Parts: sequence; structure tokens; C-alpha cells
Amino acid sequence: MSNFTAINDYVNRCGRFSADDIAVFNSLLKPRTVKKKQLLLREGEVCDFEAYIVSGCIRSYYIDESGSEVILQFSIEDWWVSDIGSFHERKPSLLYIEAMEDSELLTLNPARKEELLSRVPQFEQVFRLMIQRHLSALEHRLIRTIAKTAEKRYLEFLKQYPKIALRVPQHYIASYLGMTPEFLSKIRRRLATQKN
Repeated sequence: MSNFTAINDYVNRCGRFSADDIAVFNSLLKPRTVKKKQLLLREGEVCDFEAYIVSGCIRSYYIDESGSEVILQFSIEDWWVSDIGSFHERKPSLLYIEAMEDSELLTLNPARKEELLSRVPQFEQVFRLMIQRHLSALEHRLIRTIAKTAEKRYLEFLKQYPKIALRVPQHYIASYLGMTPEFLSKIRRRLATQKN
């Protein structure tokens, strides 16, 4: 299977593109392999990529004032990962982006993205839909964090991201959900006894 099969399927779900349009897109993508625990971005760097995940799992996080990691997002196959603000505004990032598994990515830097949009302007729709999907996920997460109990947040995470829950250590899930690993363990024990 070509490296581009999955991303081309993604793009064709977002709009109608000719074979020539797709060929231009593919010619501008740069494949990148990253190893588990490799950082793609550090706080203070300017993000120079938007990356489609062909395979693997990536996390985005920041370091809070107490020195703890706070996970903002997990990204797996068929998702994009970037620091959107840093990428578009060319400002230093507040985030770290790290591979949690060996991962295969297809990336665009700002110059290649601009070239793509000038040669095939309808790709604007693909990126608009990508950002809408990202914002929708963040919005739902914000509402869950404010309005739901810890147990409901965990159950919704399992329901919404069943594949991620199987691939990510529990202490990272706890960070993502805004709780300590110990508290998440208590929730999991309580849920386990309710099932029995």
C-alpha cells in the first residue's frame, strides 16, 4: 500500500479532487519517520509542520508552573498534528509534541502548504474542515472538563477514543482528563466492582 493511500482517502472525503490535484498534493508532502519518545516540537520553537499520521500515536502537552506535564491531545492514524497557532503566526510554541510510538507521518511546511494552496486553491476546504474537526474536539473536551464528573469524563474518553485508551499509559490518560493517576485508579477500581 502506498504511503499516500490513507491521506488521499482523507482528502477525497473533504472534497472533489482530480488525479492531477492529488498528484500535486502528494508531490509536496514530505514523509517523516519518528521514533518512540522523539520530540517533534519543543516549547519555544516555531512549529514548521502540519503532519498527517499514517501510523503511530502522538501526544501534545505543555509544562505547567509546578513542572507537571499537562496533555492536551492524543493523535493517532487519520488525524493531523501541529501547533496551529505557532505554525500560522510563526510564533514560539508553548507546546511539546512527542511520539508515543514509532510513527510514520506525512508533513507540510508553511512554504509547501502555500505552494499547494496557490496551485490547487480548493485544498483550502480540506484544511478548513481539518481545523473545524480540531476545534470541535477541543470544544467538547472543554465542556466535559467543566461540566462532567471525573468518572463521566473517563467513561466518555473510553467511548470516544477506544483505540487510544488501549495504546496510551494510564498516567497519560489521567493527565489528559485533568486528574491524578491515583484518582483514575480509584475510578477504574470502582467501575470494575460495579461490573461484577
